[in-house]
Amino acid sequence: MPERTETSGAAGIAAAPGPKVDLRVYGILDVDVCGCDAGRLAAMAADAVAGGCTLVQYREKTIDDARAALVRIRAIRDAIGGRVPLLVNDRVDLALAAEAEGVHLGQSDMHPADARRLLGASAIIGITLKTGAQADELYRLPVDYACIGGVFATKSKDNPDPPVGIDGFQRIAFRARLARGAGLPVGAIAGIDSSNAAAVVAAGADGVALISALFVADSVEARARDLRDRVDTALHSRGAAG
Repeated sequence: MPERTETSGAAGIAAAPGPKVDLRVYGILDVDVCGCDAGRLAAMAADAVAGGCTLVQYREKTIDDARAALVRIRAIRDAIGGRVPLLVNDRVDLALAAEAEGVHLGQSDMHPADARRLLGASAIIGITLKTGAQADELYRLPVDYACIGGVFATKSKDNPDPPVGIDGFQRIAFRARLARGAGLPVGAIAGIDSSNAAAVVAAGADGVALISALFVADSVEARARDLRDRVDTALHSRGAAG
């Protein structure tokens, strides 16, 4: 995580409560997987939300044409119609221009405190965690949720680091909640699908982030509904067991 450009008031910002984020079915529209046609992306987002997707992210890791990306983000925003929040991966400038609800940041992206300063207190800011050491730093970061991964290997992108597995997810999630409190929503990302979503939730995830497992389907709406049912059932069972 890069250093902040200003450090005054960091502790106060990090301690401030953020908006409640529903991570149960977190759909990530990655243009490398889903394509770059704005109309198709918008339709996929609408179908996912109709099926029970609770949060949507637009991800384009290498943006050569910011204007074209903005057109796609706005199309997705309009299709969702405010039913669930829309986040933009990495690019705070595009999130602002598209009037999205927030951003998701990786460890090499803008510092969350700077993103918070630009986006405001009501924005949703998420972060990816890959190690326990990164989780330990959450006490000073003004983020509203964390996604831990990669939990499993994935075909959606390169896997430069070995998957942490369910045991690794549990260890990192424990340290994340220790740093920020039990109320921090924690999701699992990478390699999650219908076959393992319930197991990840049983291990402590508040939800699952998906690309191919949600959007590469004959019916995105039906796939979203199936995943939502599996996650809700697992959350209910976990709560009953607790």
